Amino acid sequence: MTFDADVIKTWPFEEVRQTYSVRDAIIYALGIGMGMDPLDEQQLDYLWEEGDFRVVPTMAVVLAGPGFWVRDPRSGVDWRKVLHGEQGIELFRPLPAGGTVSATTRVTDVLDKGADKGALIYVERTLRDVATGEALARLTSTSFARGNGGFGGASGPQPPAARIPDAPPDEVCDLPTSRRAALLYRLSGDDNPLHISPSVARAGGFEQPILHGLCTLGVAGHAILRTCCGYDHTRLKSLKLRFSRPVYPGETIRTEIWRRDDEVLFRARSVERDLIVLDNGRAVVA
Repeated sequence: MTFDADVIKTWPFEEVRQTYSVRDAIIYALGIGMGMDPLDEQQLDYLWEEGDFRVVPTMAVVLAGPGFWVRDPRSGVDWRKVLHGEQGIELFRPLPAGGTVSATTRVTDVLDKGADKGALIYVERTLRDVATGEALARLTSTSFARGNGGFGGASGPQPPAARIPDAPPDEVCDLPTSRRAALLYRLSGDDNPLHISPSVARAGGFEQPILHGLCTLGVAGHAILRTCCGYDHTRLKSLKLRFSRPVYPGETIRTEIWRRDDEVLFRARSVERDLIVLDNGRAVVA
């Protein structure tokens, strides 16, 4: 079908409910690399159900999502050319250790960057605890529909991105990823074969299956949690970033951090390839 921005802007999302358990929270934590040092007791708070169990704040991104809705033919989106461009998380309260959550999703804007570039689709969803009705988090994402530009829509304005300082970082946090990281992270809900099938990855132009972008986000979130929050999950209030390049499982992700009072600016790079993989990162820490 023909791409119609008005159709996208009024897409009829249904409420999504998801029940998750402590076990699911542990699987998510393992998927983003928690426990690579099994003697780190602060990490064990996110991996061991006894004692002071905590849920990794960035787990909000995998809860009650709308799925890959642009694959619906009615959207007119060339889904094979869609890239996840940006992701934001605003946290209102800690995620419960388990329970049922619901989310409502809406498209907030569609921008036309031209036939040679594509369209930007901005989406927002609000995550709630079904038991209490309280809002837990607001998730924002930007998808880059490279095959759908030139439809005659407005080209802006775009929300401003965080500016990374032109100075050495105040702190650096290196976190290794396992060669099995994508195999484990997919258990949190993203079963795209690009992350497990070597043949699908090669057809997509990659040497091997790549790590999920949201897993890379989780690793950077872990770095902020470790370096700026002392592993206190209640201190991370928000996080937003842009995806720059894919990561291969087994690479070390170096998060470079600049502190500005309660604001943290950051980016992340693959140590082995010396390439920036996440950019324009901004977090708020209490």
